[in-house]
Amino acid sequence: MALWLNRSGGHCEHEAKFLQDGRIYLTWGGLNRDLGGITSREDIQEILREVYPDGSAGARRQNSGQMWAFVRKMARGDWVAVPSKRKTIHIGEITGDYTFDPKAENPYYHHRTVKWLETDIPRTNFDQDILNSLGAFTTVCQIKRNDAEARVRAMKPNGWKSAGMKPRPSTAVDDDDDSGDEAVARELDLELIGRDHIARLIYSKYAGHGLEGLVESILNAQGFTTHHSDKGADGGIDILAAPSTLGFGHPRICVQVKSQATALERPVLDQLVGTMQHVGADQGLLVCWGGFKPTVMREIPRLFFKVRLWDQNDLIDQFLAVYDKLDEDLRAEIPLKRIWAVAAPDTDEEERQP
Repeated sequence: MALWLNRSGGHCEHEAKFLQDGRIYLTWGGLNRDLGGITSREDIQEILREVYPDGSAGARRQNSGQMWAFVRKMARGDWVAVPSKRKTIHIGEITGDYTFDPKAENPYYHHRTVKWLETDIPRTNFDQDILNSLGAFTTVCQIKRNDAEARVRAMKPNGWKSAGMKPRPSTAVDDDDDSGDEAVARELDLELIGRDHIARLIYSKYAGHGLEGLVESILNAQGFTTHHSDKGADGGIDILAAPSTLGFGHPRICVQVKSQATALERPVLDQLVGTMQHVGADQGLLVCWGGFKPTVMREIPRLFFKVRLWDQNDLIDQFLAVYDKLDEDLRAEIPLKRIWAVAAPDTDEEERQP
């Protein structure tokens, strides 16, 4: 058995297709060629040379390794991790062999069926070294280091949280494959890895009622005057916020904050909407570190002019946007330094164009 990384496009643009179809795909555009009969990575490189005549030899070598892994090395029973644009991780079990469908919509010609075991697992549930491996820019690769497969499998009976297994270093590398393998997926998404560290630190410092204080500090830095309810039964009110010095301006916002690491169900949203009416709020803000169930997300169009949702990703975005305006004590709790780095190109994109 193995653990694989399979991205749903350079910007997760195919994520919904992966989840709805119960499949993982090779998402190179225009690759309408059956790879089922290939016997070597050189066969794939020849196909890539024909389909993408302007592609570089280096890109062909790297991409052929990833396609070889998808077609020949993946197997039924293996697990696959698919990062989400919502900065979560989907985990599935591969249930089917490689399939080519020449009539499929571009670029969905190549697929394997998958049983999704859990979707939208918070990244903070994973150990940092595993997140580092999942942060590789490559589209398809096997995750091997530090006994990653066993540790991720152990998360399932533990509520999809780290089981605390001690990493067992591994240096195993396939002799017949120098691509499509974690050992050569050296280009990492340093921005995402840095964000993972920020998320872990925030959650370690502000889990529980502390997250309400962090949200209030963000709103204060955005120019809102706030009232923070006492701990305990609050009737769906954690924070009331309004602009201007005395808080008499508009919009008047009712805020509910949940620090749970699991996705939130709809009853909390319904409670917030009722509380907004009770206190005369114009809008509501619902914050949940673990994100929101589909039952909540389906209500967004209906409540677009009334309610905003912040998951972990949104909260960190807002935190970073006002970081310089936050209280010194809070910045001392979460010390950050802004750095600049040259953006690494997505090498897979060279040969994805139809």
